[in-house]
Amino acid sequence: MTPPSREPHTHRGDILFAFVLAAACYLLWLLRDVLLLLYVSALFAVVLTPVVRATGHLRIGRWQPLHGRAVLFLVLAIAGALSAFGYFTIPPVLHDLDQLSGQAPAKVPELVEKLKHMPFGDRLNDGALIEKLEGFAGQAATFTLLSVKSWASKLATVISGLVLTLYFILEGKQAYHWFLSFFPHPRRERLQSTLDRAAVRMGKWLLGQASLMLILGMASTITFLFLHLRYAYALGVLTGLLNIIPVLGVTVSLVLAVLVAIIDSWEHALGVVIFFAAYLQIENTFLIPRIMKSRVDLPALAILVSLLLGFALGGVAGGLVAVPTAVLVAVLLEEYLVWKED
Repeated sequence: MTPPSREPHTHRGDILFAFVLAAACYLLWLLRDVLLLLYVSALFAVVLTPVVRATGHLRIGRWQPLHGRAVLFLVLAIAGALSAFGYFTIPPVLHDLDQLSGQAPAKVPELVEKLKHMPFGDRLNDGALIEKLEGFAGQAATFTLLSVKSWASKLATVISGLVLTLYFILEGKQAYHWFLSFFPHPRRERLQSTLDRAAVRMGKWLLGQASLMLILGMASTITFLFLHLRYAYALGVLTGLLNIIPVLGVTVSLVLAVLVAIIDSWEHALGVVIFFAAYLQIENTFLIPRIMKSRVDLPALAILVSLLLGFALGGVAGGLVAVPTAVLVAVLLEEYLVWKED
């Protein structure tokens, strides 16, 4: 029996496939911000789902007060915390900025006198320096007040991410099983087992990161109160929250605290710098090796490389999910590429 004749191979199909692939890549590039937001939301949903389940199983005797309402409790807790933070923080900050803009001509000479007492300060040209500082102070306050629109846009993105995270928590199970349905049954079980192990390790990352945030928030609040800084409680809470962003979060907290402290005195600003320098040494040499490395089970070099790649590819959002993504990649590599001896 003669085999069926094949049609001669043409390059038309190859060219069409190349064009479709290029169009798909271009579309993904245009939608990269939306896809990144979806990925970050899905990843945090995977990490937070065990927390929501544990909250729903809390018991008081035989009564489960949050059974079936754990997600609602999470939403109300986040909304209440954000509202309280904004209510107690934003009005006094805006009031002080308004005063700073109006009192800049009177405050700048005092600042120049302080600068002249610093090393090499006697070489400063008073007139030119006062003029520059007056212009800078007025422009900084005006820029801060006018940048509310930009901050509102960022806040809208954060709120969208929170809403997507809640939807993934509520309906993520169906989406997860739909994703697994694309794989044959034997491979599906292996992949599901691998992803479950990755989810456990990412949950441990969240617990370790929350511990570091709590430690830094409490330590910074105590230090700011000891230095009698303005907005000490707000700065302490913000410092702890920003610590979820590796490297960049501590940097932003340091800059904000120094800017607030420098209004009162250089000694307070120096105290803030010393505190952050000492804390970073303690965190890098003692806290992170004992809290994070034992939980995520990744070498320090892998964490550093993942952070660099995350910030380069996705900015702050990329750095935020760099470590849990590295955990996911590490688990997949260990399962499918690393040769295991019997």
